[in-house]
Amino acid sequence: MFAAVLSIDGAPVDASLARSTAEERLAIATVEAGRLTLIASHHAPVDDEWRGIACLADRFWLAGRLRLDRRQALRDRFAAAGKMSDADLCLQAYAARGECFVDEITGDFCFVLWDASHKELLGVRDQLGVRSLFHATAGGRHFVSDSLSWMASQPELDRALDDYWIADFLSAGHSLDFHRTVFAGIARLPPGHVLRLAGAQAGTKAFWKLDVPEPLHYRDARQYAEHFRALTAEAVADRLPVSGKVGVSMSGGLDSPTLAAFAVEAAGDRSRIVAECVHYERLMPDDEARFSSLAAAHLGIALRLRAGDDITFDPDWRRRGLHTAEPTRSIVFAHWTRQIAGEMADVAPVWLFGEGPDNALHFERDAYLSWLLQRREWRRLADAVFPYLWIKGHEVWKRKTRRSDEAQAVGPGSEVLPAWLDRDLVARLHLEERVRQAAEPVDRSHRWHPRAMGSFANPIWQALFTDRDLDESFASLVWRHPFLDLRVLEFMLAVPPVPWARGKLLMRRAMRGRLPREILERPKTPLSGSPTEAPLRRFGLGNFESGHLMEKYVDTGNVPASGAAGGDASPLIAVHALDHWMAHNFDP
Repeated sequence: MFAAVLSIDGAPVDASLARSTAEERLAIATVEAGRLTLIASHHAPVDDEWRGIACLADRFWLAGRLRLDRRQALRDRFAAAGKMSDADLCLQAYAARGECFVDEITGDFCFVLWDASHKELLGVRDQLGVRSLFHATAGGRHFVSDSLSWMASQPELDRALDDYWIADFLSAGHSLDFHRTVFAGIARLPPGHVLRLAGAQAGTKAFWKLDVPEPLHYRDARQYAEHFRALTAEAVADRLPVSGKVGVSMSGGLDSPTLAAFAVEAAGDRSRIVAECVHYERLMPDDEARFSSLAAAHLGIALRLRAGDDITFDPDWRRRGLHTAEPTRSIVFAHWTRQIAGEMADVAPVWLFGEGPDNALHFERDAYLSWLLQRREWRRLADAVFPYLWIKGHEVWKRKTRRSDEAQAVGPGSEVLPAWLDRDLVARLHLEERVRQAAEPVDRSHRWHPRAMGSFANPIWQALFTDRDLDESFASLVWRHPFLDLRVLEFMLAVPPVPWARGKLLMRRAMRGRLPREILERPKTPLSGSPTEAPLRRFGLGNFESGHLMEKYVDTGNVPASGAAGGDASPLIAVHALDHWMAHNFDP
């Protein structure tokens, strides 16, 4: 955890305001005669991610957490001699380029930077929002921190609830706006944004936007696989610690075994790489154990198979005493999350997560071919169509093209909203329209890859990273996301969707000889059922705890019995998770 408290009028900040009741060991720096207080908790190093407070020439101060990509390139760019931390590199970049320094850095980071010359405090969040940063202004002070719990504990900050955030959570499971938190008076800095605090002024500005204007065309098709391998190898290498074990959260699909293969290559020692696969033995048919075992045996790495049947739900979740900064559906299995996170941390401090290719390699045949037709790019159209026809087969092509665009574009209706939501809330917030638009995250300004590009502007990524933060709060481990490295992500998005995104052909070609044939030929296999349906039917979710506090949002008398839940129980879990969170944060 780190935080900054900046006085607006120049009066000294009472150091006690900056302290966290949850943290016992803190580093505290007082800057500008007490006008600015920086704090950071002491963490035992997990990998080479930097955390803490740093200073350059007593002019620039930085507090936060950073793991930068392409460190050597940054050292060369700014003539940084010797061994320098990521914080030192950021300070050097700022000293050389001012606020434009954000154009030079990529990775996973959130931090604040004080410029004594301009009397400004900058807050910066990485391009995809892997790390979170929160801010608020009250009582003549600006507050910034990566901990929402710490922010909410400050007595000056308003803890009034944000109706939009709660309505989104109850209907979609997460906020549909990047900038909102559950507290109306505390904002979340969107990904790829800079927060600028100067005097009483506070403003945010985007410094990065995902932009892939043109597809990448190679004359030799083999170059696509070669380029993918080179970039992914760099991304994995940047995320591996110098020594020690490295874990891979591995399914029996294509993405995570690909990461494991590159981790073995980057580590140069297969004994350093370990994998864990969660599979189901009773709740549903599941082949993940078999396929992940094939991948692990091929790579020569250790694999732990963890049966997930009894860890998807905790019958005693209300009595565990586990609390989160915001309501989360994950609370119903957080006890198991904590136990597993501790076991994983004992095995390896750094774990790789394979999310990204499903979105980046979204197969958008019609949009891409229509775009080529409109531009009269006949050669590239042929380069796309003929390999696709060869791969897929002429008859299947004809059958697919008969589907109407209108049928594909139909979005969900109002029935997606739970019936127990307060009707006035639904009408006041135009919630049906919010949820309908969020269900189809399409960037309509992007003519040839609209769904892939739009998917990365979806706040559901924020929810994913928040879940990973929960793991990290329970144990000394960190999650890394190599496929979200901007080098890899932008390349995957730039590869012509036809034919390379169909069935992730790009990755299958790139990993020939590096993964078992069974993995390369296996189609994407989603879960065959809901892992929470059976536990909910057996145990239920318990009784409401928060009394009248829920009445503003939910008609509790209309909420069905949790034991009767069937199919997707996510909305029902959300309403009980909100009730539990309210009961432990506010007096009923």
